[in-house]
Amino acid sequence: MIKDKVAEAEWKYIDVNEHWQQMKNMMDTAQVTCRLSKGPCWHKETWCWNEEVAEAVREKKKKYGNWKKEKSTEAWKEYKKSKQNAKKGYFDCKGKETEGICK
Repeated sequence: MIKDKVAEAEWKYIDVNEHWQQMKNMMDTAQVTCRLSKGPCWHKETWCWNEEVAEAVREKKKKYGNWKKEKSTEAWKEYKKSKQNAKKGYFDCKGKETEGICK
């Protein structure tokens, strides 16, 4: 089936879009014939996320918005402090997770 698709393709006298479409047709045929899949998902997952961490992150985002509006050093300091609190909360929870407490 794949050999038939390759034989049908005339590569020399076609434009880029037709070439792309023929390659796509061959890949679709190969996937149907060989039963190919995309493979496993390699997205990073956050295992330790609780309400305290979520609240700290929401607070950090709120402070960031305030800093962007005001452009003051006081707002920047508040944002930095809330950012540190969010990181601390996450890593504290992550440390507890290894002990089996936080999930």
